[in-house]
Amino acid sequence: MNKTIEINKEIQLRQLELDDYKDIFDTINAQREYLGKWLPFVEFTKEANDSKAFVEMTVNLPKDRFEYVFTIRYENQFAGLIGFKSTDKQNKKTEIGYWLSEDFQGKGIVSKSVEKLCDIAFDEWDMNRIQIKCAVGNEKSKAIPRRLGFTFEGIERDGELLSGNIFADIETYSKLKRENH
Repeated sequence: MNKTIEINKEIQLRQLELDDYKDIFDTINAQREYLGKWLPFVEFTKEANDSKAFVEMTVNLPKDRFEYVFTIRYENQFAGLIGFKSTDKQNKKTEIGYWLSEDFQGKGIVSKSVEKLCDIAFDEWDMNRIQIKCAVGNEKSKAIPRRLGFTFEGIERDGELLSGNIFADIETYSKLKRENH
C-alpha cells in the first residue's frame, strides 16, 4: 500500500510515522474536553511521551498483527487519525476507527476518507465485512456510517469505558463487500 493516499486536492491520508506523535499529542492536549468526551485514550494521554509510545507500538507491530493507521491531512495540516483495527484476515473482516480535530469538522473529511478505505479493504484486500463502532450519543461519528450506506446492526451494551469510569453503549454499523458501490 502507498504511504500516502490522495483523497482529493485538500485531503491526504499518510501512513503513521514516528514523528507524528507531536501533532497527535498537541491536538489532544489542545482539545481535551472536546476529544475526551468520546475517546477513552485522551484521559491517559498526559504528556507527549504517551502519544510517542502509542505511535511506536502501532508502527512496530509484527507483520501478522500490523494494522494500517494514517494521519489525516487537510491542506497539509494534521487533522486527525484514521485506520483499520481488529482485522481478521481469516474471516475477511475489519473495523475502521477515526477521530478528527474539532477545527476540521463539517468538511466531509472523515466520510471521504472512510469511503476510500472501504474501497481499499474490499477491492485490494478482498475483505468481506467492515464495521464502524460509535458511542450512543456521538451524533457526528455515527453520521458517517449512515451517510455511507452502512447497516445499523445493534447496540453493544456498556461496550466502551469512557473518561470518568463511565461505560458507554456502542452502536455497531457494518457494510459488506456486495453492498459497496
